[in-house]
Amino acid sequence: MKTVLEDMRDGVRMDGIRRAGDILLSGGLVAFPTETVYGLGANALNPEASAKIYRAKGRPSDNPLIVHIADWEAIERITVEIPPEAKLLSDAFWPGPLTMILRKSAAVPYATTGGLDTVAVRMPDNEIARALILAGGGYVAAPSANTSGRPSPTTAQHVMEDMDGVIDMVLDGGPVSIGLESTIVDLTEGTPVILRPGYISQDMLRQVLGTAEMDRGLTSEDPSVHPKAPGMKYRHYAPRAPLFIVEGSREHVVTKINALAAAQKEAGGLAGVIAADETRDCYANAAVKSIGSRDQELTIAQHLYEILREFDEMDVSVIYSESFETPQMGAAIMNRLMKAAGHQVITV
Repeated sequence: MKTVLEDMRDGVRMDGIRRAGDILLSGGLVAFPTETVYGLGANALNPEASAKIYRAKGRPSDNPLIVHIADWEAIERITVEIPPEAKLLSDAFWPGPLTMILRKSAAVPYATTGGLDTVAVRMPDNEIARALILAGGGYVAAPSANTSGRPSPTTAQHVMEDMDGVIDMVLDGGPVSIGLESTIVDLTEGTPVILRPGYISQDMLRQVLGTAEMDRGLTSEDPSVHPKAPGMKYRHYAPRAPLFIVEGSREHVVTKINALAAAQKEAGGLAGVIAADETRDCYANAAVKSIGSRDQELTIAQHLYEILREFDEMDVSVIYSESFETPQMGAAIMNRLMKAAGHQVITV
């Protein structure tokens, strides 16, 4: 299969959108930009098309897909109940990086929901994405457009690295603006529960709803846990080299990482280090990449997956990362780092 790369970095080109929409309507796969990461899209109401997503990614079939819509009215066809909290959240955050879990209607096949009676729904804040959704029938199932387990793609080039020759088309909208997947909130259990943290923080949700809790199983690695939302059960975002998060005071973290990097060099290997701007010059005997200033948390989010992919190209033997607890997106950033590291943490 030849994957067509459609350049839309200068804006939406409707001829390309129509071709991409036709691909979706015929059961094919199109990768497209959103404000969070690039998504791998298929017709969400076509079970065979959703199954193609799982095969293309190598994704476990019980890992639910998010259904992307372009207008509020579309939600009525794919749900059996719309709680008042859903309208409150949509008014506050849609279009935007928020996914809501609701009770699904019969219109949504179980191939899309991972066998669940719930459906994850999102309205992306990206002009190309919304144009594609409308051209493709109004309902586009789309996980991140990468091989399952690898760092999510934040550029079209990342998508091509993983999906060239596997999917029909990639719409290149340039780098994404956020860089981490959407917040997922479950509205089916009474109290709203955050199943995946993202740009929309717990405090932001509480300001709208009055209450929102973090799911206790958010970091569970129990293989018996059936995931209710993408990213809950399986290791994600992982670079090829083992990744360790080093936590503690700045001085102790720098000292520990330098000792570990020196040991790697002595053994003939090369350590990669993920640091902040404020500490990048504190490290030796390693390949050091800055993720950005601790005062600019959106920059940290935007660069995380890119840096993990860059270390893959450098063939480092191990990666050590500082931890990044930031005011709004810290929970999301650390959630992705923990998943990428397989919860391997060194405390100093």
